[in-house]
Amino acid sequence: MIVRQAANVLDILEFFAESRRPATLSEIADHFGWPRSSTFNLLTTLAERGYLYEPKPRAGYYPTPRWLVQAQIVAQAEPLPAWTKLILAELAADTGETVAIGGAAGTMAVFLDVVESRASVRYFAKVGHRIPIHASSTGRALLLQYSLEDRLALYRKIEFRQFGPQTPVSIDMVEAELRRSVDRGYCVSYADFSADLAGIAVPLGLGERRLSLVVAGPMFRMQDRIEPIADTLRRAVGRHAP
Repeated sequence: MIVRQAANVLDILEFFAESRRPATLSEIADHFGWPRSSTFNLLTTLAERGYLYEPKPRAGYYPTPRWLVQAQIVAQAEPLPAWTKLILAELAADTGETVAIGGAAGTMAVFLDVVESRASVRYFAKVGHRIPIHASSTGRALLLQYSLEDRLALYRKIEFRQFGPQTPVSIDMVEAELRRSVDRGYCVSYADFSADLAGIAVPLGLGERRLSLVVAGPMFRMQDRIEPIADTLRRAVGRHAP
């Protein structure tokens, strides 16, 4: 369920991140198709809380650095270790594919850090990108770190949809794939969620934090390199992870 007022605030932040310039009330309202009155109320509230300001008279609104300050405070409270940056950069260079660290967000996996491939045809992923926890190698590498009891509780919240021909559409299918993942030593997905995309992932537990490390790219480039990439991924974890 999406709370519309909260979504509107995030839409405004993403709007400015994309446009990178001030915008008037009319421009914002027209862009989203929002009523002028509710747009005014939202922008006024953000301005009064110190999150928007007017750089020049009548030039429109723009975010203040308060967003950054608050985000830095939050990130510093539970940062990813410095070695995770090294492992992402190393894997991206060694494989030529997009590499990411994922964490759990309910029934979804969310990317916490990403290094995109430099190839023109690649997996386009950004920090905050979400994918179904059961229908991705990233998510299944997280599920391997759950107890069976916790997994069963989570499965009850999942809507098992057929995203692609390889999507597991039942609890039994997910559990069977997890067993295969344990046997082979890594999780893999073949267009389970995203068409023509393959992913290889391993758990990356940090104390009580459940994370996963994934290499993902187009199937035409990945399908003959699954085992070598999996070996590269595991060796990188062995070198860097404590």
